[in-house]
Amino acid sequence: MTSAPEAGGGIVLSGLAKSYGAVRAVRDVDLVIAPGETVALLGPNGAGKTTTIDMILGLIKPDKGTVSVFGAPPSVAVRSGWVGGMLQTGSPLDHLRVREIVTLMASYYPQPLPVDEVLQTTGAAEFARQWTTKLSGGQAQRVRFAAALVGNPDLLLLDEPTAALDVEGRRAFWQAMRGATAQGKTVVFATHYLEEADAYADRIVLLAHGQIVADGPATEIKARVGSRTIRATLPDVTVTALSALPGVRGAERHGDAVVLTCTDTDVALAAMLQKFPGAKDIEVTGGTLEEAFIELTAIDDSTDDPGAREAAK
Repeated sequence: MTSAPEAGGGIVLSGLAKSYGAVRAVRDVDLVIAPGETVALLGPNGAGKTTTIDMILGLIKPDKGTVSVFGAPPSVAVRSGWVGGMLQTGSPLDHLRVREIVTLMASYYPQPLPVDEVLQTTGAAEFARQWTTKLSGGQAQRVRFAAALVGNPDLLLLDEPTAALDVEGRRAFWQAMRGATAQGKTVVFATHYLEEADAYADRIVLLAHGQIVADGPATEIKARVGSRTIRATLPDVTVTALSALPGVRGAERHGDAVVLTCTDTDVALAAMLQKFPGAKDIEVTGGTLEEAFIELTAIDDSTDDPGAREAAK
């Protein structure tokens, strides 16, 4: 097994498609992820996140299109030890202790990390001697993470990595991930936690019904949709006058404070300060990732079969 080539193009998905019966789980997806990027896959259930990750791992074959991982097919990348995966499904092997599983996974890679270090990093050290059949949901999730990390792979593919973890476990997970990304690893993770994607991803790929509906930094996606507001202290100015400002969609007054809902906060702020220079205590608030998520994924799904949609997530 060898290290992943530095100039292998990262992950390249070209015209990727996968269906489950009548449900098109992934629809002609084109996506390039550069080496060293941390990318979050966001989307509601049935968006195609898990199916996409499974195809990158080579666990399922696309109906159409190609997958390249560092310039090689998924099977070659996995066999060469370039990839570590953490999936939603499955459970740690029975009749083994936690340390034994992590040690076994390390043996499959050419340059694994020290087992004790990984157990400590992932928070699994405290139950390293425990049988896998006795693990709680959160403990099993930490073991999955340890198994993915111990091989020291160039690419980490993580499907809902912090599911079943408590607040402390989620914090520890992201501390470990910061260490991995600092070493130049490529990280792709699917999550339902919007705040995690906002805080930790260099880039967000937003999926809805198997299609990419937005792709870019969180700030860029939030700027595309959602309400943008200006709050200020501005007595003795009517709501009608404020609503008439360019870039303003609506205005409200709460005592001496006013709230302007804007289509363009830059234009609205400049106009307000020019016409009403007495405005003070000004706050400009952008749209949230949750607002962007809801608006961009609001696609009619009435024709999809719910059971198949869940299977295709």
